[in-house]
Amino acid sequence: MEREWISEVYEKILAKEKKVAERSRNKIPYTTKDGVFDDRGKTEICWWTNGFWGGMMWQLYHATKEPVYLENALRTEIKLDENLMNRQGMDHDSGFKWLPTAVAHYRLTGDMASRNRALLAADNLASRFNPVGKFIRAWNNWDGNEDGSFAGRAIIDCMMNLPLLYWAGDELHDPKFYHIAKMHADTAMKHFIREDGSAKHIIEFDAETGAYLHSVGGQGYGHGSSWTRGQAWAVYGFILSSIHTKEERYLATSKRVADYFIANIPASKLIPVDFRQPGTPAYEDSTAAAIASCGLLELAKYVPENEKSKYEDAALEMLRALAEKRCNWDENVDNLVEKCTAAYHDAEHEFSIIYGDYYFIEAIWKLMGKEFFIW
Repeated sequence: MEREWISEVYEKILAKEKKVAERSRNKIPYTTKDGVFDDRGKTEICWWTNGFWGGMMWQLYHATKEPVYLENALRTEIKLDENLMNRQGMDHDSGFKWLPTAVAHYRLTGDMASRNRALLAADNLASRFNPVGKFIRAWNNWDGNEDGSFAGRAIIDCMMNLPLLYWAGDELHDPKFYHIAKMHADTAMKHFIREDGSAKHIIEFDAETGAYLHSVGGQGYGHGSSWTRGQAWAVYGFILSSIHTKEERYLATSKRVADYFIANIPASKLIPVDFRQPGTPAYEDSTAAAIASCGLLELAKYVPENEKSKYEDAALEMLRALAEKRCNWDENVDNLVEKCTAAYHDAEHEFSIIYGDYYFIEAIWKLMGKEFFIW
């Protein structure tokens, strides 16, 4: 497959993001309004996406050594200390917050304060493990009233948070972290992945007995549907667990979900919010395309030679469609990727979301050999 476009996209990202980083120095963005980033650092410091801006900055700094990226990355990490001291704001998304910030900083520089932050986050994530059900609890009760109603909930997204536990296990030479991560991954493999390779979003367990109760529709179209970002988390999350543990069953699971995902990619290569949503409205989620592309490119490294092109080509087709049809290259507009959707039944659809930008950049960096491996 022709690849000249990749280096062109890489250069366009560098040209745009330098200007975006300069004018967004004190922000932790989630989305844009009229092309300008908001700042969750001021309004919602515990928001689950607050690590991705830092991750973007580290990827860009790793490739360019431009000081503005380093400064922004460090500023984001320090701001997240407020989250680290807020129990209600500490949930299963610690990997999304501190792998692209504190762990990235420590891996690149050996900074011990960053190591400490990341280990505190890993300890908290490990504490969410239910030993009877062998799963990591997803959220705290959203209203802060801990009545136990959320104690049995786990979600597919958490597969992407497990690398924080693998890192902590390696750093502390403590197998406890690996045991917890692997038990959760095995539970996800058993209960989240359907026979056809599709993934459920939310599972409700009995927190007292550990018994599987039922699945919940979550952010997709409904119960039994196929939320595309959830499929993408599964593809990437399971291959990451395979990389860290060398366990073939996680590689095989990543392949199963990847095969399902590829079989459902539309001719346009633009990904809907849910593979089983109605034809209209035809809501898209560009983040699912970017995340799945990262997972497919990583998966391609670990499959037999005769299978590599299947996964690489699918990723390349989605990324090229994003670059040509769903990226805003205007350097006066802060976001990069457009038509991102958080959930099918939300009031708002097809806007910019920071992790769309992050994973698109990560995928292009993988293809250019520029990636700093964060997960």
